[in-house]
Amino acid sequence: MSIFSIGLSGLRAAQSGLYTTSANISNVNTPGYNRELLQLSENRSYGVSVDGSERQFNQFVATRLNAASGSLASLDTYYSQVRQIDNLLSDERSGLAPVMQKFFSALGQMNSNPADPSARAGVLGTATTLASQFQSFDNYLEDIERSVNAEMKFEVDSVNALTGQISSLNREILIARSGTGDAPNSLLNQRDKLVHELSQRIDVRVHEQKSGSYTISLNNGSPLVSGDTAYTLEARTDNSDPTRTAVFYNDVAGNQLQLKENVFTRGSLGGLIEFRSKSLDTMRNQLGQMVAVFADAFNTQHQQGTDLNQNPGQAVFSTGAPIAYSNADNGGDAAANVQITDSTALLASDFEIRMTGAGYEVTRLDNGKPVAANFDGATNTLTFNGLSVEMTGTAQQGDSFRVRPLVNQAQNFEMLLTEGSQLAAAQSNASGDNRNGLALLDLQNQLLVEGRGTFNQAYGTMVSTLGNQINVVQANLAAQQGLTEQLDALQQSESGVNLDEEAANLIRFQQYYQANAKVIETGSTILDTILQLR
Repeated sequence: MSIFSIGLSGLRAAQSGLYTTSANISNVNTPGYNRELLQLSENRSYGVSVDGSERQFNQFVATRLNAASGSLASLDTYYSQVRQIDNLLSDERSGLAPVMQKFFSALGQMNSNPADPSARAGVLGTATTLASQFQSFDNYLEDIERSVNAEMKFEVDSVNALTGQISSLNREILIARSGTGDAPNSLLNQRDKLVHELSQRIDVRVHEQKSGSYTISLNNGSPLVSGDTAYTLEARTDNSDPTRTAVFYNDVAGNQLQLKENVFTRGSLGGLIEFRSKSLDTMRNQLGQMVAVFADAFNTQHQQGTDLNQNPGQAVFSTGAPIAYSNADNGGDAAANVQITDSTALLASDFEIRMTGAGYEVTRLDNGKPVAANFDGATNTLTFNGLSVEMTGTAQQGDSFRVRPLVNQAQNFEMLLTEGSQLAAAQSNASGDNRNGLALLDLQNQLLVEGRGTFNQAYGTMVSTLGNQINVVQANLAAQQGLTEQLDALQQSESGVNLDEEAANLIRFQQYYQANAKVIETGSTILDTILQLR
């Protein structure tokens, strides 16, 4: 060991320190960058060894931050979507309560003078407006659903792009490590940044292998990234409902498996799915429930009266028909034909019918609870909650059917009468008889919706349900925002670049460099002195 080799090793160490500090400073605003610290060790042969730059990265904190960011993205997406419905409900021009009040008000005016053509025309006009307003509201909700389906496809495409990049980085990192044995910090930063972005879109689990490669999987254990292999997702038509989009997983054998919605509990994709199932489906079913109950009750009462032409009352409104879908994976050829038998018993929910070893089982899809259903083997008919479902064909065990009795009710809500004289306000042929008109007017006060609420109360339930959802999301969003900010600050305190600290390091390494240069200079002076002695 000579004084020159010691000084040179110190110069190299100081120079490496200046490089590391300069890199930290220049990347202070680079997203995903983790600051580096110079690693030195004693070398008895020639002074000091440079062991490289260590990346300041805490996997535990990063995992917590990724999870928090994913939850925040989910809540933020949910909130932005649900606000669209809230804006519509809060708009007085598009609200449903005012048009219903105007309709019953016009009906009351007709009852004051049942033979007045203008009063009857007023009822027809407000009835047409009522049906049109319900249709417009449902069309708006349907547009939102189409938008959600499109956004789901975009999110899935983004997830596939990110997992593909992560798998490529896994390969590059392994190659870099096999060549030098050192950790390629820039590649590691890129990969962790992509993992963070992936966590904001979908709920994932990350496990680092001994080789340094990441294995990333969904929360059900299905791998998305394994080494340099990426498994893709696909957004396409739901097996149980052709009007909806679902997410499918492409496994190693090339099979496509439809993923359950509870796989997506975090991330913007999870927020879209949760909004659709908890808010959008609920709102459309509550709207359809109101239409089905109102139209059925009004038609039934109207048909008990007599119009100005001394004819029996006709049906005033038409609505959409309930629908049922057979799952695309069903092994049998059975089909479900659904009819509404009692509108007052309808629940604002879709249902799933599944064939099991014990027979047919019915489940509510809004809360996952089983439904008591009666099965008539003679007619192959299930009855539950105001519905009659006839099963045709042969069902195999495991076959399922999605029943949507209300989703089309408002979409096809129409006024059928064309003349005011067709309004059956009377119960007899007597002039001025308005007894049936009074009975029609009294429908607004009857508990017809699920046998416990009026039409106005049902609409109020729609508004309050949505309001409660928004309040809960807002509260959770604020709390999650605070938690995410705390974790981000914790991560930055360890991995972020502090310019004051780096400025001090520059001075320290500069002095370190100068001191080692002085060592070499001193060695040279000593050597010159020795040579002069000869």
